[in-house]
Amino acid sequence: MQSVTVDEQRVVHRGGDTRRPGRSLGRMNSTDLPRLTVRSPADLIAAVPYLLGFHPADSIVVVALRGSRIVFAARGDLFDDADSREPARHIAAVTAQQGADSATVIGYGPAPLVTPAVDEVRAALGDAGLAVLDALRVTDERWWSYLCTEPECCPPEGTRYDPRASAVPAAAVFAGQVALPDRAALAAQVAPATTPAMRLAAERAERRLTDLLTAAPSADLLGGRALRAAGVAAVRAARQRHKSGERLSDDEVAWLCLLLTHLPVRDHAWERTDGRDEDVAFWTEVLRRAEPELIAAPGALLAFAAWRAGQGALAAVALERVLAEHPDYSLALLLDDLLRRGVPPARLDGWPGSAKTLRRDRRRSRRRPR
Repeated sequence: MQSVTVDEQRVVHRGGDTRRPGRSLGRMNSTDLPRLTVRSPADLIAAVPYLLGFHPADSIVVVALRGSRIVFAARGDLFDDADSREPARHIAAVTAQQGADSATVIGYGPAPLVTPAVDEVRAALGDAGLAVLDALRVTDERWWSYLCTEPECCPPEGTRYDPRASAVPAAAVFAGQVALPDRAALAAQVAPATTPAMRLAAERAERRLTDLLTAAPSADLLGGRALRAAGVAAVRAARQRHKSGERLSDDEVAWLCLLLTHLPVRDHAWERTDGRDEDVAFWTEVLRRAEPELIAAPGALLAFAAWRAGQGALAAVALERVLAEHPDYSLALLLDDLLRRGVPPARLDGWPGSAKTLRRDRRRSRRRPR
């Protein structure tokens, strides 16, 4: 099957239904924050940017439900006419793996491009055993339903909607959810923020590493124990400084990134990374400030943290940056494979105790032809 990039957001604890009033949409992993009520197609359209983390354009979006609760949202680019069946099947297969029983399809863009994409995804979802509750097109602040033919509620000229007229955006912002202007704005969050000073810090880190290995006892083969000890200390110190609100110095970032190239250090940091907000923020800062040759580990760790947090789109853009520079980095390839196959983060509930599960998947990923 063709490999297709799909931006995903796992939104367990969110719910919504475009057909029945009074359904609710709550913030992920929280039962205390306000619920977002979705009563109409316009409300669902207003909610999608907060499900994905950005406003989609020229996109096909699938919002999947289990009962009346939204559990998953996926976005892909609109398909080429000659190559639409395989991407549609891929999105449907990823959606079906989330334990959903129904879905709504929304296409964003001009009708000639949206309609065939929506038709293919509708058919693929049906083949995957999912009921399609609605299929919508959104173009120029109007929406059309492909399933509704009643002119009273679905006029042929479309229904104008104003997201500001819905209570969903205000409630989402109040609940701490963010919708960036577009996917490019999301990618900008992981874009390089290096400086000439950072390059000099990387050179100092190289000299420091040489001194460390030179001073290592002869019994420490290749300096492995000294490297791991230095790495553990660097990870701990950097995390503590970041948690206290202090900005890491260029030397701290450069030293940490260099030590993360040693796999025992990377795995030590990995086992202490989960889907907490502080994990996402920490690895985002380190990735952005790292020199290009050192971004593989912090980028993969950010992708892991974002995936565990249900921020599949952020994980995807982090992996895109890593694999563009380091196409053979095994942890990035593993995470990319997990995202493409729609493996739910809940599979690793109990992390890091479940680390062996992901390591087993990593070995299988290495053997699987891509």
